[in-house]
Amino acid sequence: MQFQLPIQIKSPEARITYRDKIMLTGSCFTEHIGNSLNELKFSTLQNPNGILFDPRSVCNSLVSYIENKQYKKEGLFYLNEIWNSWEHHSRFSNIDADEALNTINESQQQAYNFLKDTDWLIITLGSSFSYRLTSEFSKVSPFGGDLEGTGVANCHRAPSQWFNKHLLTIDETISLLDTTYHRLKQFNPKLKIIFTISPVRHIREGVIENNRSKARLIEAVHHMINKFPGLYYFPAYELVIDVLRDYRFYDIDMVHPNYPATEFVMEKFNESFIDEQSLQLMDEIKKIIIARKHKAFQPETNAHKVFLKTHLEKSKELQSKFTFLDFRNEIEYFSQ
Repeated sequence: MQFQLPIQIKSPEARITYRDKIMLTGSCFTEHIGNSLNELKFSTLQNPNGILFDPRSVCNSLVSYIENKQYKKEGLFYLNEIWNSWEHHSRFSNIDADEALNTINESQQQAYNFLKDTDWLIITLGSSFSYRLTSEFSKVSPFGGDLEGTGVANCHRAPSQWFNKHLLTIDETISLLDTTYHRLKQFNPKLKIIFTISPVRHIREGVIENNRSKARLIEAVHHMINKFPGLYYFPAYELVIDVLRDYRFYDIDMVHPNYPATEFVMEKFNESFIDEQSLQLMDEIKKIIIARKHKAFQPETNAHKVFLKTHLEKSKELQSKFTFLDFRNEIEYFSQ
């Protein structure tokens, strides 16, 4: 008997290999994908602005990398004794404005350098809701100016009266994605793009509003995929919502997919988007990674020494065969 609805995932003609560079941007689910690929030694750069949720923020950040935008102190604001950027996640915030700017601009430079030679861009959109500054913020801004209507990527726990909430229409999202796509292709003609929709529920907006939000993202993304070559869709959202379909695959908050769910999604991603030779290499690397995490209860035993020697030889063999990968940490660990 069949207890799940199958999802047909369309694979690209040429799949991801270990020689490819991969940039990832978007919601927190982006980092599940990025962390998994990075641990297995793919060349990745993820979320140079930190976690971003709505299409406006994602598209603005990508354009800023293309332009190698460098931020100035006038682009920051001071709240709760910390300097913040409306375009960046709070991990870029700092009690010192110069330190915040240095961190932001170093990330911008890194993103510019990486993106111009990137093979794959994975964009994970989380929400159609966009937050925009009201005139209330301009009244308290240390640099003055009328910023009313300016979109923000992160609200930084600022007072709610500083923002208006706007549900982006499908046409607005398509316009943002379309413009950004052309800028990206002009900047890096070889770039291929994989879109995903985050399965994380944004229940702060309400269940019904969350579903409206996700539906608009799905429609806009498929409009883009049907319109342009080199664009692909990975159904992370559908795999969790329609295939797993069970709260046991969510964390205790019933919002974020848990470890088994994210592992299931990554298995499907690897099957559909990673080429066969790289999949075989991934299996070898995964064995080394698991061994590296092993904690011996009796490290002085001969058995553990044999264990270390066996994996040291395997790490050296992989390093010699695949010189473009970095096994220095593993070789150092197993050499103890």
